[in-house]
Amino acid sequence: MDKDKEYILKLAHENRVKFIRFWFTDILGFLKSFAITIDELEDALVEGVRFDGSTLHGLIRRDESEMIAVPDTSTFQILPWRPKEDSVARMFCDIYLTDMTPYEGDARYVLKRNLKKAYEKGLTFYTGPEIEFFFFRSAQSPEILDRGGYFDLTPLDVATDYRRQTVLNLEQMDIGVISSHHEGGYSQHEIDLRHDDALTTADNIMTFRLVAKEVGLLNGIYASFMPKPLADQNGSGMHVHQSLFREDENIFFDSRAPEFLSQAGRHYIAGLLRHSREFFAITNQWVNSYKRLLYGFEAPVHASWSTRCDTALVRVPQCKQDKPRSMRVELRNPDPACNPYLMFSAILACGLKGIEEKYELPAPIDEKPNIGNRRELQRLGFEMLPMQLDEAIQYLEKSELMRETLGATVIDAFIENKLLELERFNAHITDYEISEYLPIL
Repeated sequence: MDKDKEYILKLAHENRVKFIRFWFTDILGFLKSFAITIDELEDALVEGVRFDGSTLHGLIRRDESEMIAVPDTSTFQILPWRPKEDSVARMFCDIYLTDMTPYEGDARYVLKRNLKKAYEKGLTFYTGPEIEFFFFRSAQSPEILDRGGYFDLTPLDVATDYRRQTVLNLEQMDIGVISSHHEGGYSQHEIDLRHDDALTTADNIMTFRLVAKEVGLLNGIYASFMPKPLADQNGSGMHVHQSLFREDENIFFDSRAPEFLSQAGRHYIAGLLRHSREFFAITNQWVNSYKRLLYGFEAPVHASWSTRCDTALVRVPQCKQDKPRSMRVELRNPDPACNPYLMFSAILACGLKGIEEKYELPAPIDEKPNIGNRRELQRLGFEMLPMQLDEAIQYLEKSELMRETLGATVIDAFIENKLLELERFNAHITDYEISEYLPIL
């Protein structure tokens, strides 16, 4: 047994850990888990644990397929909301077939594979998410807790203590938080995580979603990452800040360039714009995701970039000349209900494609078009983003880049899951249809 594993055993015993949860993520981005006792930990660290791998397939589970979950010792953390006596720890796992080859459908492995491609070019991919979500009274209906808006304080922000508890739990798990505040929608909140390498960030996003839900349960409320639960309020996005470093150099920064955005940074953005329709089903994977992406709700609707326009897909935040490390690119369409491992894989591949092939970046859109009509925006030359999940799936299915990036196993299973979701949705009669059509048809 190597020193890392010996250290984990020592740490677990010192913290009186009784149970260890092994975490992994299915293809749709749902956190899965099983627990072992402390008595089984040593064997699990050496050999992994066998389990039913069909749980990774999302809604399209078929026959059982035995796989092995191997814990990543670097992700060992005590769960702070569990009792101190007989405490509970967690570790993220990598999934292997029984012959110990990596499973191609493991989203975490997919991201590792794509980060390795960047690393072979001398690059490290850093990301920092701004995660928006809602606290509701229950999971049965989106009953709001407050009518607050941006940065409001009590009494308009009655969930401030719940947000504080979420931040404190995250920090106890060594997840850095930059800031937290009430968001623009009723009962809506935002917590911004510190930037880190993309694999750590993806693990942190998965942890964040569970922590927020645990805080909700402990307080008799419900944390929701549904992209658009309230029709008349902004939906929840997850703006992703990105940068590429070659050793200690941020390759997006150039002190002599406009906005200090280097040629590499410009090519990277051009890659995101050119391939945006291809990755859109990955970053916005639910039928409900497209209810958020409407003009007038501070969400991107066209494939453009800007330094300030909230309908653009990509924003370049202001950077100071003496802080080159802070130069970054912000992608604004992802929502917090996506699979972060697949999302980071997809956008990294598109950005790198832009750098490798030196895509030309069009002029920025820094004035918000005073038009709410999609057809008029198209007539004026704006490249519109997908409006529906089925449209986004068609782009994904035809994309050679996404198939190469995510692998055939992931692409085929993901699309099959999404087609099933669409089939179920299309068979459902909504309240809107009843109220709109029943009285007149």
